[in-house]
Amino acid sequence: MIALVIGGSGSGKSAYAEQMAVKAAGNGSLYYVATMQVYDEEGKKKVERHQKMRAGKGFLTIEQPRRLKEAAKKVATEKVSAGRVAAERVPAGKIVLLECMSNLVANEMFSEENLSAVMDEAKIKQLSHEIISGVTALQDSCDILIIVTNQIFEDGIRYDASTMAYIRLLGDINRQIAERAEQVVEVVAGIPIFIKKDGI
Repeated sequence: MIALVIGGSGSGKSAYAEQMAVKAAGNGSLYYVATMQVYDEEGKKKVERHQKMRAGKGFLTIEQPRRLKEAAKKVATEKVSAGRVAAERVPAGKIVLLECMSNLVANEMFSEENLSAVMDEAKIKQLSHEIISGVTALQDSCDILIIVTNQIFEDGIRYDASTMAYIRLLGDINRQIAERAEQVVEVVAGIPIFIKKDGI
C-alpha cells in the first residue's frame, strides 16, 4: 500500500506523515528513508529538527539521498524490531516513511553524472522511470509505504530552464505515485485534506 502526503513548506506534512506511520506500525518495523543532503547550516538545522520529531518513536533511519532501490534492499534485508508498545495500533509488518520525494528528485537530477543531461528530455524521462522503479522496489519491500513530497507548482513564476525541468519531473513523479497510491493527502496549515482515501 502507498500513501502520498503532499504539502507546501512548513505545512505540517512531515509531522502528519510520521503520525500516520507510527499509528500504522503496531508491532512492525518502522523505517525512515531520509533523502536530504546537507549543504549548509539551514539544511543541518532542518535535519536536526526532523530527528527531534522522530526521537523515541522507534524509527530505523536509512540515509538514502539517491538510488532508492538501495534503500529497498536495506529494508528487505533488515530484521530490526522497534520494540514499541502496540496499544491502540493496528498490527502490521514493515512501514516505510520516505522523506521526501522532492529532495530525492533534486539529488538525482542535479547529481554530477546527471547534471550535464539536465536539459535533455530523454534523460529526464529516464530519470522518472528510474525513480518510479525505485518506488516500486521500496513498495515491494514493505507493507505500507508513506511518501512525503512538496507542493511547488502553484506560484506561477517562470524559472530558469533547469528549475522548470525539475518542476516538470517532480510533477510527473508525483502524478505517477498519486495514481498508484491508495491514499493521497494534502496537508494545509497542519490540516489533512484527503484527495484519495482507502486503507490505513
